[in-house]
This record gives sequence, structure tokens and C-alpha cells, in this order.
Amino acid sequence: MTSFHDLEQYVAIPRVSGLVVSPDGSRVVVSVATLDAKAIKFVTALWEVDPTGEKPARRLTRSAKGEASAAFTQEGDLLFTSARPDPDGKADDDEPVPALWLMPRDGAEARVVADRAAGLGGVQVARDADVLLISSDVLPSATDAETDERLRKARKDKLVQAILHDGYPIRYWDHDLGPESPHLFVADIGADVVAPLAGAKDPRVALTDVTPGARSALVEQAAAISPDGRTVVTGWNVPLARGAQRGRLVAIDVASGEHRVLADDLAAELWSPAISPDGQWVAYVRETVSTPDEAPRVTLQLVALAGGEPRTLVESWDRWPQHPVWLPDSTGLLVTADDDGRGPVFRVDLESDEVTRLTSDDATFTDVSVSPDGSVAFALRSSYEAPSHPVRIDLETGATTALRSPAATPELPGTLTEVETTAADGRRVRAWLALPRTGEKAPLLLWIHGGPLGSWNAWSWRWNPWILVARGYAVLLPDPALSTGYGQDFVQAGWGSWGAAPYTDLMAITDAVVQRDDIDETRTAAMGGSFGGYMANWVAGHTDRFRAIVTHASLWALDQFGPTTDAAYYWEREMTEEMALENSPHRFVEKIVTPMLVVHGDKDYRVPIGEGLRLWYELLAKSGLPADEDGKTPHRFLYFPDENHWVLTPQHAIVWYQVVEAFLAEHVLARTGENAPVYPEILG
Repeated sequence: MTSFHDLEQYVAIPRVSGLVVSPDGSRVVVSVATLDAKAIKFVTALWEVDPTGEKPARRLTRSAKGEASAAFTQEGDLLFTSARPDPDGKADDDEPVPALWLMPRDGAEARVVADRAAGLGGVQVARDADVLLISSDVLPSATDAETDERLRKARKDKLVQAILHDGYPIRYWDHDLGPESPHLFVADIGADVVAPLAGAKDPRVALTDVTPGARSALVEQAAAISPDGRTVVTGWNVPLARGAQRGRLVAIDVASGEHRVLADDLAAELWSPAISPDGQWVAYVRETVSTPDEAPRVTLQLVALAGGEPRTLVESWDRWPQHPVWLPDSTGLLVTADDDGRGPVFRVDLESDEVTRLTSDDATFTDVSVSPDGSVAFALRSSYEAPSHPVRIDLETGATTALRSPAATPELPGTLTEVETTAADGRRVRAWLALPRTGEKAPLLLWIHGGPLGSWNAWSWRWNPWILVARGYAVLLPDPALSTGYGQDFVQAGWGSWGAAPYTDLMAITDAVVQRDDIDETRTAAMGGSFGGYMANWVAGHTDRFRAIVTHASLWALDQFGPTTDAAYYWEREMTEEMALENSPHRFVEKIVTPMLVVHGDKDYRVPIGEGLRLWYELLAKSGLPADEDGKTPHRFLYFPDENHWVLTPQHAIVWYQVVEAFLAEHVLARTGENAPVYPEILG
């Protein structure tokens, strides 16, 4: 038995994220999320990992509120944010927000060095100066921190939650936007803050807002601070006509507060800036504005920090680079990119304008950070064989060495293999296949990824195939047309016609896999979430080959979805009204004869609850498998009033898997009588 056989044990597995490295390369810190005592939420602590891989990891922080946003000062002191009680805070503060804490490098007790009524997050420190960059929300009419705190208290005391909007968007994924908006603050971390004298009140850093009047300009944008701490470069949302927006890059002089446009492109979104160690250059990601006929293209760009004409790096490279990280000598960058079902680390050389793949693992890397001498990088590595864990990458050879992680790698209940086929138009379609160790023919479960611009290439705690493998299923994880990591033409193959190439790709890879001797082609099911849920709905209306279909947070009626999603302007770029109608699954409801499990959260703003409600009603009223005269139906609707697009709370995740398992057992495994599946008792 493994942890995947028991859902309580599964959600209790520690989860590693958020790697940072000290300026001298001697310390590596990661975040580890574990269940609280009641097993109803995750709490994150900071752990130190030995960069040599010799010593075991050790825990640095411990509080009921958890810690986040770790960063190091130049001297190696650790900064982080936490809502843990502040000994010098207000005694009547019953809802503390994250403050900035400093833990001295000698391991002395941490203490608060900055706070705001709205909370603080996103900590960065300049490479060559103890200048801090941090984010915090500000109410639009607040002129200073005291006014902001007073206005917040008034809203709280009077139970006012109303928001008056004058622009778009008004919400994002799972949270409302406004009335507050994110701002960027800088501060000097002086010696008096790091080492205060005895008997004196602990000093706080003075936070200066360098983005006054930002409004929604910084929503979901990333920023960077120059090595000398004198300049901040950030993505900046520009409002456009008809409720649209796009992102440009803005440089901010810290001393004067002067803003200047560093890079702007009417044909693209610009984001993820990274400033070179020599302070001369800014690398960033450019994504072209898509049209109904043309998929976006993502490239790596370079512009002088002083200003000038940007240039595209390795323009011929047919992958989508992300998260640029500079090498210490400023001669190149490390980036990650989806690539053939993996997410390797690549090196981009500025002089030769060439890209080289560094890592060869069947894995995906995140949180890449380079040592000060440029010989190694540290990162988190994950795959379908192991969740995120810290590794060291030799930048000369690309060899990766696992460090001693704070979390043990869980034993898997099966094996992983790779499969592929050829689509009708000659394109190669590949997938991961997770198989149980039963020695018998396994029922097949087709899992369709979301996005659609994405790939099944990294461990997921929410969509984890091993839970169903532990129940005896083989789980197929394909990358159909629109998936990233296979070149621009592969994305373009499904652009504007979701129900065409992605569907035929999914059926082609399923056809190939059911021919295997270890797969039972008579017992198959399909499921997916978000775009994967859309495809599950499309599959349901176009074939009866599956015994059951699970559709989570899914798009159903595209004419309804477009104007109600949180970023309707993006949807308008992608599909015309005619395309949306042609590709809308709701038009084929009468052809659905497969039992469906519909899952939706009311706090889902990306795919609003109206999609799930309409799908549920139309299944009962119009499908080829409608409710009978007594109102009975084989379909099921699992509704979460307080969950978002993903269903994140531990106990709800358990319920989600329990319901999916019972639904599949009922229809795919045809269990009846004493072996009939039992839905969770806690649902009533």
C-alpha cells in the first residue's frame, strides 16, 4: 500500500516549493507546505537545504500562520512574510496580515521590520545593495499609510464590501479586483535595522511607494530591481478601448520616482523582466497578441536598461521561453520552456545568439537560481515520477544532483511509460501513460489537460494520476494540438478550432493505447478540467466510446462563456462569434448518451459557474440520456459553493477524488450489489 491508496495520507504528503539562494551561494531555502492539526488547510514553513547535498534539511520557521516570500539580504539575513503575531503589534488585531520579518544569519529570533495594514508580499533584494523591493495593496483614495489603514478599518467596521469600478477587468481567476490595487515599495535595509541596539524599540524600514496612482497597472505583473537598487523595472498594464488591455515595461527611478516607458509593442504583451548583473540589460518575455486566425508566439527579448531598440534573442527557436535568469557575468541567461513533454533548463548565449539545452532529465524545472560563481544552478525538479524537490545543476555538463529534500519522495503505485502515435495529418502526438502493477488488463482513463496552451509535463497535486492508478486504472496523459513544447505549428494546428484537431488527436492516441495488451479497451473513461473539461464536453457530444465522462470547471456554451470570463477581451481576440458557435459543445447536447459527472466551484471566475449550471440543466433536459419521468438521472453534479477553479482545500480535494472514484466505479467498472460504489457519506 502507498500514500495514494489512502486519500487522507495523500493530502498529508509535504509539498515543496519556492526555492531561493543566498548571495554567496552557501544557503538554499525552500518552502514546505504541510497540513495543520485539523487537516483543513496547508501551512507553509521555510526550510534550509544544504547546497552540497551532504547535510539533511533543517527547519527555520514554525508558526500557525506560515511563512512565504523568502529572500536574502546581502549579508545573508533571511527576509520573509508572515501573518504570525507581532509581539510589538496591536493587541486587538484579530485578523493579522502578512508583515515583513527578518531572521538574522546567526539564527537569532526573527522580528518584524516592516508592516502595512494591507499586508506585504513579493520580497526582492537588490544584488549589490541592501535595497528592498516589496509589494502591497493600496486603496485608491489613500494618500499615505495612515489614511489607507483608516479607510480599511472603516470598511471592515461597517461591513462594506462594495466596489465601484471604472475599468476592466474586475476579477481574476478566483479573487475580486479592487477597490485596492497592488503598488511597489522600496526601502533601505540599514545596519540599524539588521542589528538594533539593546533597549531600543526594534526599528522598521521606511517604505516608499514608487508606483503612486498605479490603479490596475500592476495587477498580475512581475517586477525586478537593478543590482544597485536604483531602478525598478516592472510590467505595466495599459488600458485599451473596448475593455481590453496589454502589458508594456516601465522603468522607475527610485530616487526621483520618475517613470519612463522602457519597452512597448502594440502587437504584443511584455512581461517577466530580469535585469542583468552588470545593470546594462533587461531580458523579458514577449507574447504576440493573438487573433482568431493566428496563435500567439512567445519569444525572449533584450533591451538596454538605459533605453533603446529591443531585439529578439534566438528568434528561430521554436519553443516558448519563460522565467529568464541571468548568468553572473551577464553573458547569457537560463530559461525554461516546455519541450516534448518535459520542461528543461536552456542556456541562451548573447554573443552567439544560440540556445543550448542543459538538462536531459525527463522532468520539468522551476525556481532556477544561479550560484555567484556561475558554475551551478539550483532549482526545483518535478515529473510524473516525483513531486518538486531541490536539485543542483552543473552548468558545464547539465548533470543534475538531487539535494537532501525536506520531504521524502512518495512511493508510486505503478509505473510510467511514454507512448505516441501519428495523427491523420501526419503530426506526431505523444503522451505519458501511468500503469498499475496489477498484472491484469487495466481500464483506461483519458485525462485531458487544461490551458489549452500547456503540457502534461510536471507533477500535479490536484490532478494526480497515481490516485486512480492505485485503484487499478491506467491513466493516459496526452498532449494534443494546442499543447506547448512541440513547436509553433503544433499550437497553430488547433487554433480557433478547439473541437477539430485536439479532438482527433485525443482519439488517435486513445486508439493507439487501447491496442496494448495491458489495456482493457472495453472499459474506458475520459475526464478533464478547464479546457480539458471543454474537451470532455466535446468528446461526450461526439462519441459514445467511453463509459463515463468527468468534466471539471468546464466551458459549455461559448457564446455565454466569452463575455462572462474574467478576461473577456482575450477571448474576443481568440475567436470570432462564428468560431465560438461552431466550437461550442452545447450544440451537441442531444447526442450525449454517456453518463457525466459535472464538477464546478462557485468562486471560479475564469470559467464562471453559469457554465456548470447550464450544462447540468441541459444534460437533464436535452441530452440523449435525460432525466426520466421520476427525475432520476445517471448524471451527477458535484458543486462547491466556496471553491475556485481548482478546488484547493484538503478535505474538498479528498471529496473530489472520492466522488470521481465512485462515479467511475459505477459506470466503468460496473460495480453493483455488495460491490456498488459508495459516495462520500459526508455529502449527506
